[in-house]
Amino acid sequence: MAAKGSRSGGSGGRAGAGGAVAAARRPEVRLPPLVAYEGEGLEPDGDYDGVRFEESDLADGEGRGARFMDCELRGCTLDRTELGRARFMDSVLTGVRGVGTELAGASLRDVEIVDARLGGTQLHGAVLERVLVRGGKIDYLNLRTARLKDVVFEGCVLSEPDFGEARLTRVEFRDCVVRRADFSAVRMDSVDLRAVAELDIARGVDRLAGAVISPAQLLELAPAFAAQIGVRVEA
Repeated sequence: MAAKGSRSGGSGGRAGAGGAVAAARRPEVRLPPLVAYEGEGLEPDGDYDGVRFEESDLADGEGRGARFMDCELRGCTLDRTELGRARFMDSVLTGVRGVGTELAGASLRDVEIVDARLGGTQLHGAVLERVLVRGGKIDYLNLRTARLKDVVFEGCVLSEPDFGEARLTRVEFRDCVVRRADFSAVRMDSVDLRAVAELDIARGVDRLAGAVISPAQLLELAPAFAAQIGVRVEA
């Protein structure tokens, strides 16, 4: 069921308290002078501190458990890159692209992801805190059982994202398109959906407790809500 969002936003208290919702805290990344990456590939459990990856081909790389601190990845290729349980802190990923990037169990804290073009990214079981995803398009994003706290999706397209069994706390969707989202068994606290440009929920419409939607979205989603409780709507 698709719903068009209104541009009414606002922040304040918790979801459900007079229509207000707690605002997400955005990352404030200030990168120090960086050193250009000159390696030939990632290393498992590698330690990258203050490194700039510029147009690096990291496809099929093995960086499981690696640590990225104060790093920038710009225009990098991440096809099938193994980054399970990797840690990204105070870092910026700009224009990265790839299919099948493996980030299961990864930790992203104070991270900006800008104009990414990704497909089938595996972030199940990951922890995202103070993360901004701005612009770009991500298809089949797997966030099952992930924990998102202070995360903002802004001006991006999310096609068939899977939030199944995830925990979302202070998460905002702003001016973005969310198509065929799966919210099965999700837990929400102060999730702001009012400024979504297009909201299409494939599963889990009954799990929106803890979220705030606009009056227009409520009307669009009414048939799905009615179906959930077994009510038929007929003229």
